Amino acid sequence: MRESVQDYYGKVLQSSADLKTSACCDVSTMPQWLKPLLANIHPEVTEKYYGCGLVAPHLLSGCRILDLGSGSGRDCYVLAQLAGAEGQVIGVDMTEEQLDVARRHLDHHAERFGFANVSFHQGYIEQLDSLNLPDNSIDVIVSNCVINLSPDKDAVLREAYRLLKPGGELYFSDIYADRRLPDALRQDDVLYGECLGGALYWNDFENLARRHGFLDPRLVEDRPLEITDPAIAAKLGTARFFSATYRLFKLTELEPACEDYGQAVVYRGTIPEAVHSFKLDKHHEIETGRIFPVCGNTWRMLKDTRFAQHFDFIGNFERHYGIFPGCGGALPYDATEASRGGSACC
Repeated sequence: MRESVQDYYGKVLQSSADLKTSACCDVSTMPQWLKPLLANIHPEVTEKYYGCGLVAPHLLSGCRILDLGSGSGRDCYVLAQLAGAEGQVIGVDMTEEQLDVARRHLDHHAERFGFANVSFHQGYIEQLDSLNLPDNSIDVIVSNCVINLSPDKDAVLREAYRLLKPGGELYFSDIYADRRLPDALRQDDVLYGECLGGALYWNDFENLARRHGFLDPRLVEDRPLEITDPAIAAKLGTARFFSATYRLFKLTELEPACEDYGQAVVYRGTIPEAVHSFKLDKHHEIETGRIFPVCGNTWRMLKDTRFAQHFDFIGNFERHYGIFPGCGGALPYDATEASRGGSACC
C-alpha cells in the first residue's frame, strides 16, 4: 500500500485538480490572518500541494514544529513564518517527487522570509526515529490529511507522543468513517489514494489515541464529505465519511472523562489573531473577559500548555462535583454544517 500511495502522489497526480474527491482536504476554512502568509509561497509549491485548508494552531512563535506528510512543503513554509527566526519547522514525507519540489525552493523562501528555519526529510511517518530527533523535543506536530494514508496508524501516534514535549500537541486534520470498512474497500488503490480506504472508524481512532497517551482527544471542527464521483460512491455504499480536525495534548494527568471540579477560566484576549474569543475545540469557544466553567481536563489543556499566560484560572482540584452532563459516546460529527461551540464543557 505504501508503494501504491507513493505512485499515486508522485506520478498519477500532477496537481490537486487530478483528485477525484475532496476527501484529501482538511475541514478548516482559511482564516483571514493566514492568507497573507500564503501569498509568500512559491507558485510551484502551491500547485503541487494536494489539499486545502491549513492546520495551523495559535501561538507558534519560537516553536519547534514537525509536519507529518509535508508533501510539496506548502504548510511547512506557512508554519515557518509563524514560528519565526527562533523557531524550526521539520517536514517529513515518503514521496521523493514531492520532496524535490519542497527542497527546490528552500532558498527562495529563506530570502523571502529573511531567515532559514525549514528542513525536509525523506521518511515514513511511522518510523520517525529515522529523523534522529530526541524524545520530548517537539512543541507541535501537525498533519494535513495524511495519517489516514499510513498502514500503521498505531506507530504514527506512538511516535508522535514520544517526540512531543510535555504539554505539546498533535494538531491535525484527517478523514474518518462512521463505521469500520470491509477489507475490499481498504485495499482499493484509488480509494486509499483518495484518503477514503484508509480512513479509521472514528471511535477506533479515539480509542487508539487514548491507548498511546492522548487521553482526551478534542474535536476542533468537522464536516461531512460528499462523494460526487459515481464510481467511488457505488463502491462505498452507505458508509459516511467526515473530514475532522483534532488536537491531542501530551498531558499525563488528563482523566478519561470530563470531571467537574468547580473550575473556570477567563480568557484575556491576548492572542493577536483571537482577540474576541479563543476556540480550544468544538465545544469550547471562550469569549474574552467572560468567566467560563471548565472540566479538569480543559483546565489542564490551558494551564499546562503554551496557552497558560493568556488565561486567568479560578479554582483547583481539591473538591470534585461529579461529571459534566452530556459527555457521551455518540457520533461526534455533524451530519450537516459544523456548529459553533457553546459554553458547556462537552
